[in-house]
Amino acid sequence: MLAGFSLALGACDSGAEAPGQEQAGLGGEKANLLGEIDPSYAGELMPAINVTDPDGKQLNLGALQGRLVLLNLWATWCAPCKVEMPMLNDLAKENEALKVLTVSQDFSGLEKVPAFLDENELDQLEPWLDPDGKVAVAVGSSVLPTTILYDEAGVEVWRVVGDYDWSSAETQEAIAAVLGN
Repeated sequence: MLAGFSLALGACDSGAEAPGQEQAGLGGEKANLLGEIDPSYAGELMPAINVTDPDGKQLNLGALQGRLVLLNLWATWCAPCKVEMPMLNDLAKENEALKVLTVSQDFSGLEKVPAFLDENELDQLEPWLDPDGKVAVAVGSSVLPTTILYDEAGVEVWRVVGDYDWSSAETQEAIAAVLGN
């Protein structure tokens, strides 16, 4: 299954600038990548999978229950991902109640990911790595970027597949609506 996943991750066209492409997802289904908030997966639990930092420290995603988590799956070679990262950094800086967790899907991210974060002054984002793509498989996404909002109970509220403007008023409203509950 993971071998097929690695091929599907190629769906992120490193030169793509615009969302709206149709790409094959896991299981051969088509996903419309409009970069819109999608609540259709609401109710799914955050997978209890370990991600690792470059020093070998592990973080089990399931241990993040108790706070609002915005999980972003990305890669250094993915052009739309690179565009989103500064916005996600700002979002993390502006909202202490929200844990913005970026998890790189780079196969050789040990050196690339921390260097990318440093070079781009992304000081609010930690270099978590998932080179085997286990998190992406668990959440059922083969497209980068994929970003999922989980509530304090670790339950999915909504997701965005494809690039998105994380600095928009729509983002602020969507997060505020969850914080208000």
